[in-house]
Amino acid sequence: MIEILNPAKLAQARVTGALVADILQALKSRATVGTNLLDIDRWTQTMIADAGAESCYVDYAPSFGSGPFGHYVCTAVNDAVLHGLPYDYALADGDLLTLDLAVSQGGVAADSAISFVVGESPAPESLALIDATQRALRAGIAAAGPGARTGDLSYAIGSVLSEAGYPINTEFGGHGIGSTMHQDPHISNTGRPGRGYKLRPGLLLALEPWVMEDTDELVTDADGWTLRSATGCRTAHSEHTIAITEDGAEILTLPTQDR
Repeated sequence: MIEILNPAKLAQARVTGALVADILQALKSRATVGTNLLDIDRWTQTMIADAGAESCYVDYAPSFGSGPFGHYVCTAVNDAVLHGLPYDYALADGDLLTLDLAVSQGGVAADSAISFVVGESPAPESLALIDATQRALRAGIAAAGPGARTGDLSYAIGSVLSEAGYPINTEFGGHGIGSTMHQDPHISNTGRPGRGYKLRPGLLLALEPWVMEDTDELVTDADGWTLRSATGCRTAHSEHTIAITEDGAEILTLPTQDR
């Protein structure tokens, strides 16, 4: 399903997007050395409930997971990159943590992810991974607008990741979003320009460049959810939900302080 939002729903999408971004920033500020991933999940649950919103994850049970997910935020550490199931683990200095959050409020969902290094000892390689995904995300957003094709966004994202020297996995990527978290069209993290679905005003997309340092192969944990790099290398993931407008693209998942 591809959903085009009317102005009222787009206004609600801005509210949901700000909520997602604000929760992620609050979690980042509290995720310090010694913080347990299960505490991060509990904090997320509380903030979602306090906002009168709903988790898109807790009952999520797609064909590729061992569902339902049963938690409120994805917490991926170091070699984990996607669908990180929170577990009893205390963060260590230098850990590369990715938080991925999707929430629905007022009938509209928003999805975003951030990667950052915990503590005071960031490895240059970890910072480079994060920077590459952030630059790729900006490139994908810059390529978005009415009349652009999904392949234009994929090409922009993939060009940045490839130039940074990282292999690109195409099993998972960006997606449409609206009344539900995952919709068509799929936005691969690499592709050919001029191909794919033509973007229209009112369309919401979640763009999410992610990379692994030295491989494009994923392995699944015994928990049935957490996806890790096959070589044990570090990973990073950045994501924004955007709205296609009459003259470009609007980022919906910016923190309130940055709007």
